Amino acid sequence: MNFMKREILILIVLFLMIVTLNYSFLDSFLVKNFQNPNVGFVERVIDGDTAIINNHSVRFLGINSPELKEVGHDEAMNFLKNKIEGKNITLVFGPTKTDLYGRWLAYVFLGSENVNLESIENGYSNAYFPEGKDSFHDDFMSAWEGCLEKNINLCEKSDNTCLKLETWDTSGQKVVLKNVCPGKLNITGFSVKDEGRKRYVFGNKVLLPDEEVVLTPKDWNVTYVWTKTGDSIFIRDEKNKLIYFGNY
Repeated sequence: MNFMKREILILIVLFLMIVTLNYSFLDSFLVKNFQNPNVGFVERVIDGDTAIINNHSVRFLGINSPELKEVGHDEAMNFLKNKIEGKNITLVFGPTKTDLYGRWLAYVFLGSENVNLESIENGYSNAYFPEGKDSFHDDFMSAWEGCLEKNINLCEKSDNTCLKLETWDTSGQKVVLKNVCPGKLNITGFSVKDEGRKRYVFGNKVLLPDEEVVLTPKDWNVTYVWTKTGDSIFIRDEKNKLIYFGNY
């Protein structure tokens, strides 16, 4: 009898161990595949660098695309729509998961493809690292250089050779542009922009030969334009074609 009881007890213990192990496995599987915030479904694309994923607004890290009504906005948005809308993706978060607006901040991958990087490669966005350079920075800048070589979309070069950047003083927050041609230069609609959203557009403005124009943060109505952690400058003509690009 004692032998029988011992066998039954052993069977009960084994049964409980199997159930416990299976439950742990099942629980781990569910957490990994259904509660893991790094796995997402793209419900809707908002613009060229924002989408609704897992019912949450996600701002794509490392890139900045044109805003509504700016040249290139529709192309950037349509690129994302065609690429990821209605698809499962993977999110890779940066050191800070959310921004001031509560949006998630992430790099988005479709399989092994870095969607943020592809947006830059195709000239739908420029590289943007307001919090400082991370492990993706060099690849993103290489993608931008490749885009400049392809001369497409936001990387398309202007045929204007008269407007030159004389000074870009990032510590003094000053930009000096000069007309180096012998005739007058109409720069109405020309723009100067940083990596992010700070964009100055010239109104009705004509430069005489050798005349300079100076821009400081007050022209943007801000306290600073160029960040200490690194930034870029984009000078474009009235058709949004690129006259000059520089970064640090």
